[in-house]
Amino acid sequence: MKRIIILFFIFIFAISCSKTQNESQASSAADNSLQKVKESGKLVLGLDDTFAPMGFRDEEGNIVGFDIDLAKEVANRLGVELVAKPVDWSSVVLSLKKGDVDVVWNGFAINETRKEQVNFTKPYLNNRLMIVKNADRDDIKTKDDLKGKILGVQTGSSNYESLEADPISKETKEIRQYDIYANAFLDLEAKRIDAVIVDEIVARYYISKENADFELLEEYPITAKSFGVGVRKTDTELLNAIDKALDDMRDDGKAAEISTKWFGKDVFVRG
Repeated sequence: MKRIIILFFIFIFAISCSKTQNESQASSAADNSLQKVKESGKLVLGLDDTFAPMGFRDEEGNIVGFDIDLAKEVANRLGVELVAKPVDWSSVVLSLKKGDVDVVWNGFAINETRKEQVNFTKPYLNNRLMIVKNADRDDIKTKDDLKGKILGVQTGSSNYESLEADPISKETKEIRQYDIYANAFLDLEAKRIDAVIVDEIVARYYISKENADFELLEEYPITAKSFGVGVRKTDTELLNAIDKALDDMRDDGKAAEISTKWFGKDVFVRG
């Protein structure tokens, strides 16, 4: 009897192992994401083409930026061409899920809400969400000074979620949402709003490029975050290939070269 029981459990264990192996093989077989990209000859990148310096249009209308240069190099290493496709940023995840784009790569902040819908590469850039004000606003020196003020933030962005999660958001007069940050900065300059909540890298680039008389509240970031490349939950092979290419670019110095071009120093990070 004891021998029969032992044989029974061995049988059950064998079936379980076989099932797990078959499921793993089926999953692997179903994931042809990298092969599809290579067969199409292109990697389609979804972006907000006003998000300087990550991805935006230059004076000639070409899409350029830090993320674009990184993505072009990754695409080159995968043996395909990069196609940058502007999308409505408020529905960018939907565009990815529908298959309109292969990746979301445009200052795409990693957070728990997005992790439920997409998979991310390892972080490649750290960033802070900052408060930007007009330099002559002596009444705004700390985050608490935002009480009763009108703030601007991009609609459909993780920045809006981060601001909403901060208790100070409940004490503001109004939170205005903008389709693009350039419009928020214009309203700030015209003093139609009191401050803009924006990524540090975006704010510093805008101030430098436009010679804007703005200041960042250095000691009072709303939150710290990291950027990653977003892919569909099913596209593990493509995700791993992008991660490997980015790792290789860190090791051979290409990532540092691109980073220095856009930021004057190497800000590229890899875990």
